[in-house]
Amino acid sequence: MIAEELVDLSRLQFAITAMYHFLFVPLTLGLSFILVIMESVYVMTGKEIYKDMTQFWGKLFGINFALGVTTGITMEFQFGTNWAYYSHYVGDIFGAPLAIEGLMAFFLESTFIGLFFFGWDRLSKRKHLMVTFLTALGSNLSALWILVANGWMQNPVGTEFSFETMRMEMTGFTDLLLNPVAQVKFVHTVAAGYVTGSMFVLGISAYYLLKGRDLAFAKRSFAIAAAFGVASVLSVIILGDESGYELGDVQKTKLAAIEAEWHTHEAPAPFTLFGIPNEETMTTDYAVKIPYALGLIATRSTDEEVTGIRELVWQHEQRVRRGIIAYGALQKLRSGDTRIATREEFEAVKKDLGYGLLLKKYVEDPATATDEQIRQAARDTVPKVAPLFWTFRVMVFAGFLMLFIFVAAFWFTAKRTAWNKRWLLRMALWGIPLPWIAAETGWFVAEYGRQPWSIGEILPTHLSTSTLAAGDVAGSLAGFIFFYTVLLVVELFLMFRFARLGPSSLHLGRYHFEETAANG
Repeated sequence: MIAEELVDLSRLQFAITAMYHFLFVPLTLGLSFILVIMESVYVMTGKEIYKDMTQFWGKLFGINFALGVTTGITMEFQFGTNWAYYSHYVGDIFGAPLAIEGLMAFFLESTFIGLFFFGWDRLSKRKHLMVTFLTALGSNLSALWILVANGWMQNPVGTEFSFETMRMEMTGFTDLLLNPVAQVKFVHTVAAGYVTGSMFVLGISAYYLLKGRDLAFAKRSFAIAAAFGVASVLSVIILGDESGYELGDVQKTKLAAIEAEWHTHEAPAPFTLFGIPNEETMTTDYAVKIPYALGLIATRSTDEEVTGIRELVWQHEQRVRRGIIAYGALQKLRSGDTRIATREEFEAVKKDLGYGLLLKKYVEDPATATDEQIRQAARDTVPKVAPLFWTFRVMVFAGFLMLFIFVAAFWFTAKRTAWNKRWLLRMALWGIPLPWIAAETGWFVAEYGRQPWSIGEILPTHLSTSTLAAGDVAGSLAGFIFFYTVLLVVELFLMFRFARLGPSSLHLGRYHFEETAANG
């Protein structure tokens, strides 16, 4: 049995590196297509101010991209260092989209980002615009393949366990690529990135407008960010609803934990807007509910039930018991008993093998587990409810607050009065952190919500780690935290420095600080 301390430290290290990395990813995704929009306007109109906008926001994009790459590379190495059994068990499947991401997407964006910065005087307008588009495309393709891999961890389709190799093997790459969970996660995540880029540009442009400088530059940037932001935030909300439907279909336990759905209600189930989950009593105190909402989101119907936690635990207990049978049949097959009857016995319960493996947290041989250990393993299939319940609601609140800011910004920009609404400009400026809050809480919901599985219903997290000393993981964890914090400080310093300078940092001689110096 693996030491629980090692598992917890390995999980914590991966969670921290992922959360740090995801501070940079959304802005890269969002700014890339905002640059495409700005440069397209430059190519169509020939107005130099749009070229200046592309170059200035591109400079901030470049800073963010460089630090995002630095934090991202180490994540993939962790699969070999901290999660060796995971890599052995599913590496042929999980590694395929990551390899494609490196070959198809990462090299594409890394190559063209160099041309973006150094090709302005070497390429025609149209060719440089194509470079900018390919940079943005590479960023989004990178997200696609990473999310295909992550979506498979949540919903492992197109694969099958082989008792001969004791590994998961791919049965259909198309199923892996078209995994509905992966597709929903991709469009939801990239749309969230577009929201992040839009809020970033909107907020910094609002800062210039509040300061009364570089007004022509700021107004145009503000307008583009407002329009792109409205479309993006509406996409996030709509696709969030689609994510709820996919959860109701393939991740019922995560959905029940997010909603603190302790018991199966008569259809359609209400959505709990607010409440205080109590795991001991399996109740939600002071609950404020919206009738029918959860049933409509999760099932797209008024007559299908949303299964509650208590009923799911009972169902999982039955699967654990069948998993014990599967484990026993697997041991017979591995010992050389390949009779047809033994194969048929294993095939009949093979899908529940992962549930049987949950018992290895408590006993070496699942067949020797007591009834209490079986019940405990079933209870382990439900993650802690309160963290999921609250982080989900923080994410949703941040999303709707951003919707208000973008709609107001778009409306008043269309009326050409946004620049005079100081309350709106202040909201846009102080709203800059909102997309990061939403993104980080969203990732927490997605990843914490699938525990105790590293691969949903197939491989428990506690079996996925490498054979390491807990002290080694703790030491590397401390190193990662220190190094990534330094990178974050560098990022914030550079971003604040160039944002305050604004387009004057381009040294074109026609913006605020340069004009002030010339007149002073």
